Amino acid sequence: MPKVGMEPVRKKQLIEATLEVMADVGYHGTTISLISKRAGLSSGIISHYFGDKQGLIEATMRHLLEALKITKRIDDPLKRIDFIIENNFSQTQGASSATNTWFNFWALSLHNEGLHRLQCINHKRLERNLAFSYRKLLKPEQVKNAAASTAALIDGYWLRYSMGSVGNGDFTEAVTRCKQYVRDLITQYAK
Repeated sequence: MPKVGMEPVRKKQLIEATLEVMADVGYHGTTISLISKRAGLSSGIISHYFGDKQGLIEATMRHLLEALKITKRIDDPLKRIDFIIENNFSQTQGASSATNTWFNFWALSLHNEGLHRLQCINHKRLERNLAFSYRKLLKPEQVKNAAASTAALIDGYWLRYSMGSVGNGDFTEAVTRCKQYVRDLITQYAK
């Protein structure tokens, strides 16, 4: 029986171990046994807290998605968009353990209903957050397209830079390009 009050600590240990194991061996090589060894916990604790490997993978993705949430009030719409961009290219999202997990997540979400649902939530949340700020900056007929295009640009640059095809994993240029795109949109379509 787990110790009272240890649940959040143990869950965090297991999620971090899952990120590390997936970075090392990919989704298909990831096993309950490897995760529990990496976390220094028994494999039974995974079943207790998450049910199975799938439940732990979903919890791990929710952990990464949680890091993308806007947790502070930002009144200036341009600063809010900048924050969204920077947050998507943060150290948390760009760490090798996170990038490998994201790659696996995207591939698996094509065939897994639970992961597909999380991907849809993530996608809609990103566009909705961008649209919220763009409504204060752009003509109404430009908001939806601006939000969708900015989200696609963030995802595309994240993918290119994470894979090392450009920037060698350094997101600085990607952040600069995304912010410049936003400023160009505002200049072109401002209210």
